[in-house]
Amino acid sequence: MSVTSNARALTVWLWVAVVLSLLAWIRVGYPWPVCVLATLPLLAPLNGLLRARRHTYAWATLFAIPYLAFALTELLANPAARWVAALSLLLVFAWFCTMILFLRVSRARHE
Repeated sequence: MSVTSNARALTVWLWVAVVLSLLAWIRVGYPWPVCVLATLPLLAPLNGLLRARRHTYAWATLFAIPYLAFALTELLANPAARWVAALSLLLVFAWFCTMILFLRVSRARHE
């Protein structure tokens, strides 16, 4: 496998992990409808991520920012949810980094 396909696969797996981490907020007392609704915007870039569309990877990085802000806020402000906030923060940051990695390693093929 090439670095590009590895970065794409890792991005998709981390997308799944981010969705699951958002659903894990149910365990710390968040209502399940809120957790499910929080995952719905993440469906928007899924098709492009699976098809390795560079344009989707570029704008999907912007989707990570609100999730990063939420997880960081909860990590600092909600002691009962620190474990799930730390997990979400780590996964969203890793997802963001792998999208950037994919854009960097796939750039050479498209220039």
